[in-house]
Amino acid sequence: MQALEGLKVVDFSWVISGPLSTKFLAEYGAQVIKVENVAYPDQWRMVTPYRDNVPGVNRSGGFADYNTGKLGITLDLKNPRALEIAKKLVCWADVVVEAFTPGTMAKLGLDYDELRKLKPDIIMLSHTIQGQDGPFASVPLLGYYVQAGVGITDLTGWPDREPTGTPIAYPDYTGCWIVITAIMAAMDYRRRTGKGQHLDVAQMEATFHFIARSILDYTANLRVQSCRGNRSYRACPHGAYRCKGNDRWCAIAAFDDSEWDALCHAVGHPRWARDSRFATFHARKENEDELEKLLEERTTAFTAEELMATMQAAGVTAGIVQNGEDLLERDRQLRHRGHFRTLKHPEIGEHRCEVTPFRLSKTPSRMQTPAPCLGQHNEYVCNTILGMSDEEFLEAMEAGAFG
Repeated sequence: MQALEGLKVVDFSWVISGPLSTKFLAEYGAQVIKVENVAYPDQWRMVTPYRDNVPGVNRSGGFADYNTGKLGITLDLKNPRALEIAKKLVCWADVVVEAFTPGTMAKLGLDYDELRKLKPDIIMLSHTIQGQDGPFASVPLLGYYVQAGVGITDLTGWPDREPTGTPIAYPDYTGCWIVITAIMAAMDYRRRTGKGQHLDVAQMEATFHFIARSILDYTANLRVQSCRGNRSYRACPHGAYRCKGNDRWCAIAAFDDSEWDALCHAVGHPRWARDSRFATFHARKENEDELEKLLEERTTAFTAEELMATMQAAGVTAGIVQNGEDLLERDRQLRHRGHFRTLKHPEIGEHRCEVTPFRLSKTPSRMQTPAPCLGQHNEYVCNTILGMSDEEFLEAMEAGAFG
């Protein structure tokens, strides 16, 4: 039996954070029904890469990865018949997840006050950028803007250049863990009290947890952290160093004098390693530019794999700067843990997907079905799960309920 077997989730969320949250619930046994609109499907369906570089709503690699294990239906929620079906889904569900602009669910007649009239113990989670209320709650933004708003963009880049931010919407990949934790807490609360609740998860506030050190530094020391490349206040050297080959790099960090000694041993005890400029941590920090130049003259003699193995054997923190091919084809740790699994999708065929990065010993994750094609399970959900007759389904379809 799976840890979340029997949990029923209706997923109105889209793009990354919400869908990732419900994907992980599905991996541990929850039955998740993803609701989309034919005219306005999940935007992640339109994001590259596409299988064979052929665009299509069912061909996005990102969507295929973030929506495994779900059933998929389409509903035009402005259509009265579609709204009836949506309310049937609420009566069936334990949890409803949505990520619309605040006020949208109320306009549709699906806000929490209405949902609990249908099912008093329903748990509803709203996952928006800045919460359900406040002066900026209704401003439509994406994760890239959140990372700028919380300060991540200003922390990312080189000190002599403009901030770069991360190439992905970093808050989307951290917010999902807050969402999952909140849902689990609400489920426990309902188990103990019999009561549901409305969870208001603001992505911007959730993201602050991941820059806590910068916030504390200002709170305690009035010091504003900003871009410093790959460098660290706590380690020296600390960076990504060029290796043998085309665009191959290895990240290395020495946090104390013993690790520094081990690093020097690993690269052959060069003469400069005994220089007084590098004798102590503070000395190394003061001469970091020169140290990095000298160290990279040594690292380019190694392949990234050789350098990582040599450093790790010496007790120095090190890791290859991996590309996609490294992760999928050469990373032995990920292969050992079965992080990528192969599924067969109706349109894009066999492809690999990521599983949750944590493992439960007694109830391991189970990824059995690929992400749904748009509207793939309309009939199955209506007839088998909601108990609608064939006639009711056809009437709803003729009325335009499915878009």
